[in-house]
Amino acid sequence: MSLAETASIDSLKKRAESIRDSLPANGLFAEKAWRISPIPFPLEKSQVKQLQKLGPVLHRFQKACDTIYRRSKKGSLPGWIANYLDAGKPESLIESGLASPVVEELPRVIRPDLILTEEGFAASELDSVPGGIGLTAWLEEIYSKHNPESRIVGGDSGMLNGFGSIFAPEGADILVSEESGDYRPEMEWIAGHLGDAFEVHSAEDYQVNGRDVYRFFELFDLPNIPSAEPLAAAAANGEISVTAPFKPWIEEKMWAALFWSHPLREIWIRELREGNFQRLKGLFPKSWVVDPTDIPHHAVIPGLEIQSFSELRDFSQTERELVLKLSGFNERAWGARSVTIGQDVSGAEWGDAVDEAISGFGSTPFVLQEFHRGKIVEHPWLNEETGEIEMMEGRVRLCPYYFVDRNGKGKQVRLSGILATICPSDKKILHGMSEAILVPCATI
Repeated sequence: MSLAETASIDSLKKRAESIRDSLPANGLFAEKAWRISPIPFPLEKSQVKQLQKLGPVLHRFQKACDTIYRRSKKGSLPGWIANYLDAGKPESLIESGLASPVVEELPRVIRPDLILTEEGFAASELDSVPGGIGLTAWLEEIYSKHNPESRIVGGDSGMLNGFGSIFAPEGADILVSEESGDYRPEMEWIAGHLGDAFEVHSAEDYQVNGRDVYRFFELFDLPNIPSAEPLAAAAANGEISVTAPFKPWIEEKMWAALFWSHPLREIWIRELREGNFQRLKGLFPKSWVVDPTDIPHHAVIPGLEIQSFSELRDFSQTERELVLKLSGFNERAWGARSVTIGQDVSGAEWGDAVDEAISGFGSTPFVLQEFHRGKIVEHPWLNEETGEIEMMEGRVRLCPYYFVDRNGKGKQVRLSGILATICPSDKKILHGMSEAILVPCATI
């Protein structure tokens, strides 16, 4: 029996009000709010164990992605791989990521977006520059305090310890761009709790000073960040470490499609090992890079059974259990801004989205992905208008945060916390919104 079923309504209400009243004075997101719940989101022990084991697999996957890309650049793997990943990117940025001191670097923060389905987890994407780190750290701390009987994944300080572990003892400067400015309050909160070794700075005004850097800005935004070029140069010269590194090819959603590419199957198995390959097959929805290149008359696109992506326009609504989204390196490629869910739009809107994806292939490639519907759950929340605890039917996105311990030389990948975003069940796109409940996860 869950805590929501055993605790009194008055008790749940008081907890929710205490959690709400504990919010930092400066907030955690600029001008954003969410629904407050009195309790964490429950996960079975088996689910938590599965997520704990997933971190090292995803780290190995990112290493394999990096290896495959670099081999493609050198010519020992087909050139089309790197051509896909380099589309629309400046050559200077690509060269920065291939510089000797940077070439072995991988992101030290890994956050998949996992949809909780009836069958398990489905990864809609993998983020190396994620928001929510400070928020999840605060949620861990406050829900541990107000729910002492709950076993919060990561405990009361897992996120703080995890984020601190990815840097040397000297700490780091956290650079937040104007584009990512909504997340500055949460990074200021986490820096304040990690001590003087961490400071938050404006990415646009930053002066390189020999300190390591946490990059909280997207690589497409570099033209607006004067400090980017000297930062990249300092990293390329080995003077500082920047995480996530200036490697634009790692930050592409199309890796899920390349993972399903039949010509690369044996390469993936060799880089990942068979067991990890099978685990990821159960995690990544089938995906395709929307490449309009002609194929032979006797061939079809595997899994879609069509000869051209233009045929997607004619799919009926029941056939459109598909998602179109930008792969990366674009201001619309994050925050679900470019996402079109086939079953959620009219035929005309779907046709327009398909046309945009096809026309953008050479500079702004799109990914087509199977749509996995989240399972329905119920969770309590405090209705601020009525002052009462209510139950909400919703679908859940889980964001586990993994940190690669710098002192562990990349071998220790730690699950430090899990953020649950519970969206009303009528919402198809699951992300942070004012109608969503945001809570940490706990083991039951």
